[in-house]
Amino acid sequence: MSAPPAEAPAGRRRREPWVTVGTLLLLVLTMFTVMPLAWMLVTSIKTQFAATQYPPEWFPAHPTLEEYWRLLSPASVIGQEFLGYLANSVWVSFATTALGVIVAVPAAYAFSRFRFPGRNLLFYSVLLRNMFPAVVFLMPLFIMMRWMGLVNTHASLILTYLTFGLPLSIWLLKGFYDNIPVQLEQAARIDGATRFQAFLLIVMPLSSPGIIATAIYSFIMAWNEYVYALTFVNEKSRLTLSVGLHRFFSEFATNWPGLMAASFIMSVPVVILFLFLQKYFVKALTEGAVKS
Repeated sequence: MSAPPAEAPAGRRRREPWVTVGTLLLLVLTMFTVMPLAWMLVTSIKTQFAATQYPPEWFPAHPTLEEYWRLLSPASVIGQEFLGYLANSVWVSFATTALGVIVAVPAAYAFSRFRFPGRNLLFYSVLLRNMFPAVVFLMPLFIMMRWMGLVNTHASLILTYLTFGLPLSIWLLKGFYDNIPVQLEQAARIDGATRFQAFLLIVMPLSSPGIIATAIYSFIMAWNEYVYALTFVNEKSRLTLSVGLHRFFSEFATNWPGLMAASFIMSVPVVILFLFLQKYFVKALTEGAVKS
């Protein structure tokens, strides 16, 4: 006769209801996040008439990709404008990301490894900017950019996004460097490596999750930003994609399928980037935020 199955531990039985509740909560949050994106996609393949019907048509009877062809075709006027906005957003976002990583990596390393007068004061003063809403700095930064002759240029956006993204980037990377044993660098120095070689060959590979997380944060912030892009750049050929979506609004009617198609295309790069690199982002948050 076979032995009766062993009972689950009491602690496991107590945890099961919480697992179920947590799973249900995650499903609700997932639906809450996915539904707007799904509605955006469904609306983008409708005709203008179907998009304005009431009650709404949940799925179009005659789906069409006309708006996507118009947006992505260089032969159409609206396609040329949209691709120009897309190129501007890609350039500004990648430039902000590259400069943010180039500045944040050595700054965070210096705060983590070196001891100098005013170190803590300087570090917390860098984080002080995040205590205020970004819109508070709108007019002062606009006056500064106008004085520097950078209004209506992408450089004004890149510099602005750089100042907004650096505090959190430096904080993330500093926590990551704090968790990398300094003995590894000392061993490399004993073997004849310079400090820069030890940093480049030892510390940089170990801190790659933190660097990738910093790059993701900087890219998403620059890609989605609207207020500063609307204020600093007015020339049509230099608008970014978030501001260029105004093209689909008019005084008397709105091209809802075109607006939803453009918004969906704008959302795709960020979603794909985060899906492929989310493990590095989570790892950087968990390892960099806990001091060993």
